[in-house]
Amino acid sequence: MIKILKNVLSLEQMSYINCCLEKGQFVSGKDTAGWAAQSVKNNQQWSSSAEGEAELSAILTQLLASHPEFASCTYAKRVAPFLFSESKDSGGYGNHVDDALMGAESIMRSDLSCTVFLNDPNDYVGGELIMNLGGTSLSYKLQKGSVVIYPSTTLHRVEPVTKGTRRVAVTWIESYIRSTEHREILSDLDSARRNIMKAQGKNAAFDQISKAHANLLRLWSET
Repeated sequence: MIKILKNVLSLEQMSYINCCLEKGQFVSGKDTAGWAAQSVKNNQQWSSSAEGEAELSAILTQLLASHPEFASCTYAKRVAPFLFSESKDSGGYGNHVDDALMGAESIMRSDLSCTVFLNDPNDYVGGELIMNLGGTSLSYKLQKGSVVIYPSTTLHRVEPVTKGTRRVAVTWIESYIRSTEHREILSDLDSARRNIMKAQGKNAAFDQISKAHANLLRLWSET
């Protein structure tokens, strides 16, 4: 399941983040790529003080966690620290699959990948996030402040940016629900019960779906 979250960041929040990014420097992104992806990773990664990186990562994590649709589409157990990157001058990121296990001292499994778009799509040419699913290519170039969340098992790439600069933040999520199919079922059930509550209030149908949702979550979750 691929999920788009709109307006996760306000204009003021994006302005603050981008101002902070200007205080650091962008260095070769190859240093944060796995050994297999280094040959195709041609972007720049933001580097700053440990405190500065932790602050911006915490801001984005909090904004993401507070979005009303984030919990029901991810069932997040852990969210990795954000990485901030730029692509320009024909830079991009060729076909790759994100590492299954991430971290140094504390290892986490990457179930979901997340890209936050930090500048306007009209600021650059190219830079589409392309996902290959079942022989079909899906393209994403979202408005600033929007987020796309997708399975980390997906083969994906970022097209070269031939004009301007593409700026994004990326992270990975370990879910309490390992199975993509199970997460989608739970998300659908949660959406259905919320729609019933909004349209009809708490009734027998709401209670029945809530029971199924809770019991499947209990059955499928890994703590």
